[in-house]
Amino acid sequence: MTKILFPTDFSNVATNAFLHALGLAKLVHGELILLHTYELPIMDNQFGIQNYKEVYDSIELSNLDMFKEEIPKLRKIAEENGFESIKMSHILTDGDLLHSIKETVKKEKIDYVVMGTSGASGWFEKLFGTNTGEAITSLKVPVFSIPEGAKYSKIDTIGFTTRFREKDKVALQNVIKIAKAAKAVVKCLYVETNESDNSATVYQEWETLFKHEPVQFFIIPSEYARETIEDFITSQEIDVLTMISYKRTFFQWLFTSSFTEEMAFESTIPVLAMHE
Repeated sequence: MTKILFPTDFSNVATNAFLHALGLAKLVHGELILLHTYELPIMDNQFGIQNYKEVYDSIELSNLDMFKEEIPKLRKIAEENGFESIKMSHILTDGDLLHSIKETVKKEKIDYVVMGTSGASGWFEKLFGTNTGEAITSLKVPVFSIPEGAKYSKIDTIGFTTRFREKDKVALQNVIKIAKAAKAVVKCLYVETNESDNSATVYQEWETLFKHEPVQFFIIPSEYARETIEDFITSQEIDVLTMISYKRTFFQWLFTSSFTEEMAFESTIPVLAMHE
């Protein structure tokens, strides 16, 4: 069964992302593993061993109590939204969040990670000024990032940015599986700049290869990739944007704080980051 890791701090941002995680689990016939981490404080040498233990025990107990209190709330949310059949398990651990995510991904053989994003002024900062951004750049599994303004709804259209590389085909095939489960269409975008090295032959090859799939291709000549993607999201009513290249410099180039103001915080959409 497909395994989806959902790190949560039980905040409103995380709770909003929880519905998206449930929706993905339903589409891929998967199960959710909820992960909550907390960090123990660093104390100076003035504390004796007994004092250390008392402090640590207190923090662990407090987090365990909160965990026990919050999990039933999430289960209730799942039931109220028709996801009661989704299998869920839970992990509570101390330590750095990203380290805990990496260890859990490895130990549990996770297929997807779903995380909420928030807290910065520009689209790039929303994505990369958070633990979600660090997860996208460091994990080897797809990361589904959910902006806090992105309310869960049925997926009808999935955007897929491509450079028409051979390795992109595998990612597109995986996206098609999700699209078919959602009865959605995949709209592939290639921004053709003056430096583009693809040809009409390559475009035709891809269209032929995927002609029996729910896929449409858009080749848009432009020197403004950032703005072209933004316009594409709006004009094609994209519900989820899938991107393949996760090198931080690539995303910095696309999404900086100068990203147009029209891309308002509450209108941003989920991004599925897939590794090449």
